[in-house]
Amino acid sequence: MAGSIEQGTSQTHGRTHILHFRVRLPRPTDQVWPSLSTPEGLAAWFAPADVLQPRLGGTVTLGDLGTGTVTAWDVDRVAEYTLEGGGRIRFHLERDGETGSTLRFTHEFKGEAETEQRWRTRFEQLIDSLG
Repeated sequence: MAGSIEQGTSQTHGRTHILHFRVRLPRPTDQVWPSLSTPEGLAAWFAPADVLQPRLGGTVTLGDLGTGTVTAWDVDRVAEYTLEGGGRIRFHLERDGETGSTLRFTHEFKGEAETEQRWRTRFEQLIDSLG
């Protein structure tokens, strides 16, 4: 199975933007999970995680995005990081057949710092890192 990025969607509510993506990945969930939940994995395709306490209520620092809290943690399935500037990043991983997985991704943020294209590029890097 090759990885693919399905069309992202973008919504705006006042000053809050919400991006959603569905990404099909060429590896099973147990091989993808470290890319979403460890400092080394996140740094390989997204941002350096200078601090990451892998538990609900733990502290997380994602490079220049800032510091926040782990607001959802379900091992091998869900990692959600809420940053002090009002941003929320959620990774929800699901099994996709025998050898693949699907990532349902949400990024909620204020301002114009992120774009659909920027996330598409990151997901291409994630797919390449898993290849």
